[in-house]
Amino acid sequence: MGSKSRERIYGASVRAAAEQAAEARRKADRLACEAWNARMLGFQGPAQPSPALGDALNAGYRYLEVNCLGCESHQTIDLTIVRKPKSTAVHELERRMRCKDCSAVQGYPYKRSHLVALRATTISANDPPSTWWPGER
Repeated sequence: MGSKSRERIYGASVRAAAEQAAEARRKADRLACEAWNARMLGFQGPAQPSPALGDALNAGYRYLEVNCLGCESHQTIDLTIVRKPKSTAVHELERRMRCKDCSAVQGYPYKRSHLVALRATTISANDPPSTWWPGER
């Protein structure tokens, strides 16, 4: 005659608590990313403090939209392929970004980019680049 295992007694409540904690983290990450996006689009910065890469990915924001101030092109960067720790803040990526078109014209790696916003999808005809509020300059 044996007794019930701890897994059988406490397993369901432990799993439910873990799922609730994961959902709370996802919601907190989403709210932090939305607040950063509102600050970047509404006031054009400051980019610091920004959410971490892991927080943005957890919230469902897979892409970072960047605007080149030299050629006025909008690009999206896939955050899943960035070779940095997931604890790296998003604003720390700005100093490493280079515009390919401007670099080809200048002949050396040329940096004139500005972080715009985190996005769930890439720029396409159905989902155009973000605009500054109130109105594009």
